[in-house]
Amino acid sequence: MTFSSKPKPRAATLALTSMLDVIFLLLCFFVTASVYSQWESEISISLPSARSADEPDRLPGEIIANVTKDGTVRVNGMNVTLEDLGARLAKIARFYPGQAVIIRGDKDTRYESLVKVIDTCRGAGVWNFSLATANDETVK
Repeated sequence: MTFSSKPKPRAATLALTSMLDVIFLLLCFFVTASVYSQWESEISISLPSARSADEPDRLPGEIIANVTKDGTVRVNGMNVTLEDLGARLAKIARFYPGQAVIIRGDKDTRYESLVKVIDTCRGAGVWNFSLATANDETVK
């Protein structure tokens, strides 16, 4: 009588090392992204005040367009032309149709500059945009 000695099948194992690497990289990405979004809102722009203003919850990946007193548009800390802004927003809107854009205009900015940025957003297919205001209790 011959007995065959087949090796026992090994139990399936889960490779945790690569999964932990992916989780660590995602954590690094979101921490870095949150730091950049805080920098965007710390640019020295004096927002107009409104009684109904409140600090909304920040959404990940939202775009903040800052319009300075002289009408210069800044995104991600860089000056951009309206054509560049429109091209970037069109590309983003193609992949993320509901992308949020916050327009932070200085209170001394000409109305015409804000309308140009809004028109650029609409021309790029971005419909989800808002104007940032500061909360001031002294407004009547």
